[in-house]
Amino acid sequence: MIGRRLFLASTAALYAAAPSLAKAFTSSIGGTREYTLSIGEIGVNFTGSPSRALAVNGQIPGPALRFVDGEDVVIHVTNNLDVMSSIHWHGLLVPPEMDGVPGISFDGIPPGETFTYRFPIRQAGTYWYHSHSAYQEQQGVYGPLIIEPRKADPAPFDREHTIILSDWLDTDPADVHANLKSMSDYYNYAQRTLGDFLDFASDEGLNLATNERLAWGNMRMTPTDLSDVSGYTFLMNGQTNDRPWFGEISPGERVRLRFINAGAMSYFDIRIPGPRMTVVEADGQAVRPVPVDEFRIAVAETYDVIVEPQDDKAYQIIAEALDRSGFSIGQLGGLQGAPMILPSPRPRSFLSMDDMGGDHGNMNHGGMPAEIQIDHAAMGHSMPMATEMDHAAMGHASPMEMAAPAITRDNEHVPPVDAPGGARVLTYQDLVALEPNDDLRVPDKELTMTLGGNMERYIWTLNGDKFSEATPIYLDYGQRVRITYVNETMMNHPMHLHGMFVELENGQPPETRPRKHIVNVGPGRRYSVTFTADEAGEWAFHCHLLYHMASGMMSKVVVSRVNAELSQ
Repeated sequence: MIGRRLFLASTAALYAAAPSLAKAFTSSIGGTREYTLSIGEIGVNFTGSPSRALAVNGQIPGPALRFVDGEDVVIHVTNNLDVMSSIHWHGLLVPPEMDGVPGISFDGIPPGETFTYRFPIRQAGTYWYHSHSAYQEQQGVYGPLIIEPRKADPAPFDREHTIILSDWLDTDPADVHANLKSMSDYYNYAQRTLGDFLDFASDEGLNLATNERLAWGNMRMTPTDLSDVSGYTFLMNGQTNDRPWFGEISPGERVRLRFINAGAMSYFDIRIPGPRMTVVEADGQAVRPVPVDEFRIAVAETYDVIVEPQDDKAYQIIAEALDRSGFSIGQLGGLQGAPMILPSPRPRSFLSMDDMGGDHGNMNHGGMPAEIQIDHAAMGHSMPMATEMDHAAMGHASPMEMAAPAITRDNEHVPPVDAPGGARVLTYQDLVALEPNDDLRVPDKELTMTLGGNMERYIWTLNGDKFSEATPIYLDYGQRVRITYVNETMMNHPMHLHGMFVELENGQPPETRPRKHIVNVGPGRRYSVTFTADEAGEWAFHCHLLYHMASGMMSKVVVSRVNAELSQ
C-alpha cells in the first residue's frame, strides 16, 4: 500500500500519459485498430485511508481509447480478478453479442480469461466504457472512449481535454447496497432539524407544517433526499481536490472539453467562472452550438463544450454534486500545482410535495392516510424550496425542475433559461440535432414505462416489476417506437436503452430532435422519446444509477426480425 500523495502523484502521471499509454496498447493495421486491456485490483488512497479498487491497465480511470469513424475494432480484455467481469461500450452501436452485458447476450469474462470484442465503428463523438458486472463500475472499471469523425469536425478546436467525473467510497459497494436495503436514507446526512420545522411553521402555520412533516414521514421519505448515497469523494480524471487535475491551455485557443459522468450515483452541476462554455455535443451527437454558463450532467451522460479563454491565467472547472455534498475541482491554464481556493458550497435544495406530482398512491410507501394528504392547489402555494445561490438567483427553473430540464408533469415545454446579466443554464429543450434525423415516421407502437419503487425496502421497478420478475419488451425490427417515462418516485432516473439512440421530444421539430443514449427523468415528471428499433438482438434497458439498477430497475428489450419479415 502506498501513501496518499504518492498515489495521487502516480495517478496524475498515469492520466497525463494516457494518450501515450493508449498508443502503447494500440496498432493500426489496414483499417483495424487493436487494443489490449486488463482488469485487475490495485491499492488506492483517495480519502486519507488506504483502500482497494479495481482498475483497467492499472489506472483509474482506464486508458483513453481513440478510434476513427469507419474503423474496425479489436479489443482484447483480460480478467485478472477472481470473479466474472465485463466491459460495456456505453453509447456505441455494436452487435448485441459485443455489448458486454452479462446475462443479456453475453456470458461475461471468467477469471483468468480473455474475451475479444470485435465490431465496426459507425459513429463519432465522446463516449465511455465501464464494467457491467456487479459493482465493478463503482470500484474503478471505467474509462473514456473518443471517436474522431472521418470528415471535418462540425466544432473545430485547437486543443482538447477529456474530463471524466466519478464518485468514490472506501466502503465495499456490496455493503453500501446492503445498508440501503436495511435503511433507504442510511446515507442521507442532511436530515431536517427541529429548527427547520419551526422556521416552516413560523412562515406557513403550525397546521400545515405538521401535516407536511407527517406526509413525508408516512411516505418514509425526506425532502432533502436528493441522492441515495452521500459521503462520496469526488474525482476528476481520478484525482481529488488535494491535487486537482490540470489541463494546459493558451489564450485565444478554442479548447474542447469532453465531459463524461462516470459516477455511480452522482449528478454534477458544472461551471467554469470566466469564459462562457458553448455546448456542441450531447451523448456523442453533434448539436447546434448553445452558449451556457452552467449545465447539469446526469449519471452516464456526456457533454462536449468549447471554451475560448482570452487571458493567460488559471480557470477553475467546478463540478458540484447535486446534493451539494462536495465538489470535483480541476484547473485550466495558469501555474500547475498553485494553491486553489475551493468555492463555497451553494445552498442545498429541498423537494416539495408538488415535486412529487401530487399523487403518491402508486409509490407503495406503506400508505398515506387520506387525512394528512395536502391540497396545495387549494392553498395556493407549495412547501417553500430552499434556493440555490446560482439557480434561483438566475430566475429559472427550480433545482428539481433542472433535474429534468424543459419538461413539466404534463409534458409541456418551458422556454430556454436566461437570467439577469445574461447567465444561462442548459436545458434539454436547448438541444437541436445538427444532423437531421432520417426516420420521421409516426410511431406505430407506444409504450408507457412507469418508474417506481418501494423506498422502505429499497426496491426499484419498471412498470411495477423488478428485473428478476420482468417480462422482456418485444419490438419488431424497423418498428417506430414511442416511450413515455412516468416517474412516480422522488428520485432522478437516468434511463439508458442499449444498442440504439432515442430522440428527445423536447419541443424541437421531429427532424432536429436531439439523439441521446441517456434520458434523465426528474421526480414526479414524465418525458417522451421516440426511436427506430433498427438494431436486432437482445438489449439491456435500465436506470443508470448503479444501486437502482442493482435493486431491480432494469428490463430487457428484444428486437426481432421474425415478425417484421412475416409482415412484409
